[in-house]
Amino acid sequence: MAATRHIPVWLRHAPMPSVRGFAMLQGFEAITRGMLVSVLPLEMYRALGDAATVSRVYFFVGLLSLFGGLMVPWAARFMPRRWLYTSGGFLYVLGAGATIFGGTDWIVATVLVNTLATVITFVCFNAYVLDYIAKQDLSRCESTRMFYSALGWTVGPIFGVFLLDWWRPLPFLISGLAAFGLLATFWYLRLGNGKLISKARGPAPNPLAFLRRFFQQPRLIAGWLFAVIRSCGWWVYVVYLPIFAVEYGLGDQVGGIVLSITNGTLFLTPLMLRVIQRTTIRATVRLGFLASGGLFLLAGLGEWMPWWGVAAAMAGSWFLILLDVTGGLPFLMAVKPSERTEMSAVYSSFRDVSGILTPGVAWAVLLVAPITGVFVACGFGLWAAWGIAGTLHPRLGRGRMKLDV
Repeated sequence: MAATRHIPVWLRHAPMPSVRGFAMLQGFEAITRGMLVSVLPLEMYRALGDAATVSRVYFFVGLLSLFGGLMVPWAARFMPRRWLYTSGGFLYVLGAGATIFGGTDWIVATVLVNTLATVITFVCFNAYVLDYIAKQDLSRCESTRMFYSALGWTVGPIFGVFLLDWWRPLPFLISGLAAFGLLATFWYLRLGNGKLISKARGPAPNPLAFLRRFFQQPRLIAGWLFAVIRSCGWWVYVVYLPIFAVEYGLGDQVGGIVLSITNGTLFLTPLMLRVIQRTTIRATVRLGFLASGGLFLLAGLGEWMPWWGVAAAMAGSWFLILLDVTGGLPFLMAVKPSERTEMSAVYSSFRDVSGILTPGVAWAVLLVAPITGVFVACGFGLWAAWGIAGTLHPRLGRGRMKLDV
């Protein structure tokens, strides 16, 4: 007790970090990222000139981000987690400032910096969740997190595009201010450096050594694949649907509008959780991949009926949200306490792998097919995940989920 009094109050963590505390963090991050989610693809398209070039840039950004994400556990050996998370938050601010002061010439740098910020904060956030949230509360944490994120992801995409046309720096300015809010909330919650599982003995191991332990656990591999393929679906929807709308004469605001409508479904995540509790995680994950895959295949008809393509892709995205609620649970429920930081880094790599895989496949598809071919390829990928989900235990998560939010 006496030792605790010597620790500055701003370095102490709250007595019991709550589900709502973590949800508040995600709410600010949703504003930070949501304000730019429709803006960045449009700015990239305007600066680079065509969808194939945009795909190439995203491909190489994904490679750099993957390397950075896998290095986070190594960095955590030398930098306290609270400062690692803080550095991620400041990268969001730096990315917004680069485009505000540097203009379109800096848009690629903004995309790279924001991607690195996302992976750093995501690794740290998941490690904090695994430290402080019991396994039986993980599903409630996921649904509450998404509920608090709903406003940022609903309002951000449409307002970002409108504000971009009104005064170009404004969406980047709002994103930067939201990042400051994220940092202020993090330090207010005083999460510290998380729980200490065991003291480190000897020198820090090879940053990639924990990958061997990951590949020895089939449940972790399956959960990671669900996250990768789900994220590929979001990549196609967020990046290629706005470009599709511009190329087929639907306007540059369609992407932001439909993404905001889609993200409005996040307000229904508490209801989704109640439905999930009455079935199983396995059944819900399989339904999400089956339905979203079929609808993205139908979006391929947008070559002849553009508005039909937009509508089908938007319907498919609603099932991606269902997968956002449940798709990460098979991985999180299988993580060992002693491997929280390392496996959080592995799990976070799904963003970077999907950020490499999606533009890489799209780059190849666009060499032989129109942009609607990207929707078709995405649909088949989602159906592949439906097949993998059949290997999950039939009663996974039954009896572990709480319904209150």
